[in-house]
Amino acid sequence: MRVFSSVARLWRHEAFRRLLLLRIVTQTADGCVQVGLASYVLFSPYQQPNGWSIAAVLALTLLPFSVLGPFVSTILDRFSRRQILVITDSMRVVFALLIGAIVFSGDRSAPMQYGLAAVALLALSANRFLLAAISAAMAHTVNPDEYLSANTVMPLVGPLGAVIGGGVVISCRLILGKFFPVYQADAFAFLLAGTGFATSAFLASRFSRTALGPDHRHHHTAADVLRGLKAAVGHLAHHRPAALGLTMIGIQRVVWGIAMVGTILIYRNHFHSVSDVDATIKDLGIWALATGIGFFAASAVTPPMASRFGVRRWMIVLTVASAVFQAFPGSVFQKVTLVAASFLLGLTSQSFKICTDTLVQAHIEDSYKGRVFVLYDMIFNASMVVAAVIAAFVLPEDGVSVPIFLGLVVAYLGLALAFTLVSRHMGATTTFDRGTESMRGPAVEPVS
Repeated sequence: MRVFSSVARLWRHEAFRRLLLLRIVTQTADGCVQVGLASYVLFSPYQQPNGWSIAAVLALTLLPFSVLGPFVSTILDRFSRRQILVITDSMRVVFALLIGAIVFSGDRSAPMQYGLAAVALLALSANRFLLAAISAAMAHTVNPDEYLSANTVMPLVGPLGAVIGGGVVISCRLILGKFFPVYQADAFAFLLAGTGFATSAFLASRFSRTALGPDHRHHHTAADVLRGLKAAVGHLAHHRPAALGLTMIGIQRVVWGIAMVGTILIYRNHFHSVSDVDATIKDLGIWALATGIGFFAASAVTPPMASRFGVRRWMIVLTVASAVFQAFPGSVFQKVTLVAASFLLGLTSQSFKICTDTLVQAHIEDSYKGRVFVLYDMIFNASMVVAAVIAAFVLPEDGVSVPIFLGLVVAYLGLALAFTLVSRHMGATTTFDRGTESMRGPAVEPVS
């Protein structure tokens, strides 16, 4: 498989190996936090969630970073990214333990729930900030012609870590829930997360302060933040392949997110009764695992396909394929078809993201990468919230709506057409293939 040859080629870079391990550990811990919160909030046997409750959870966890992102993005281009990784994960140790203590108490009074929401906001916003730092730092661990290879491998470990963390949390809840109250079983997830964050902070501390950039520090004050953001947007405007990739993936994320919210509602409220929480979690765990396997498969499929067809053509193929997979099996409301759709759409969406990551890495200068990758995460976050709000408006409480799911098919086809037309006017096809050279030739000497 080409993904293994990519790993073998990149493995000679010690810095890349260490950054890869760091991302695996930190996202496994973050998977524990996210699944632990979902288990506590959305899978209580005492309440039935609807689209608006899912939208509220996503808004509370994702929007704060979308608002604060421009203000913290300049930090990635000013201060040592190694220090940022150490400090951020150290802070998340504290956040995880605080959440665990609140959940373990079993106190569902308004003040305690507001406190839980506030700490969860900090923990999850810190995760998006940390991932932006890792993305910006990655260019310092590989050669410029290896960006596609690196962006094939590095994003894979994120979903893989989340799947591992989520699997551990679900297993612990199902086992410990037989001996302890459900909320105390949920609390164990955050103890595991705290341990993972502490390990990640230690791994980050093993880099030298300057190893991960930035190369040139931009000394911004608070008053310069908006000017810095404007400069990053202006830089994107002059690097149109990267800008187009970010625009397209934001729209794709909305379409994918609507289907995700609908599927959660189908599993929670259509396939099972409100009180049958354990069965819901098991079935949703299988669905999420299939998505994770699709993400992994994308790392095997993307390099040879992008190398053979070119990044631009492959992104078009992926969007059309998403329309096909959303039509069938994605619009047939049976467990087996939804699991199959989760795998196929996971593969196409992750492959599209790998290509977008490569466009950003290859076309954006290092002094802007921190801000641009924060903008990237902001687009991701906002798109998911928009998707959840749209889903809450248009989907019934049990999520079952053939017209809406088939409408997503039309949306994917429209996205494919728009991308084809706009990208056609951006110069030679090779413009989109920058950063993929190592996939078509022998490896070059390692970075120093």
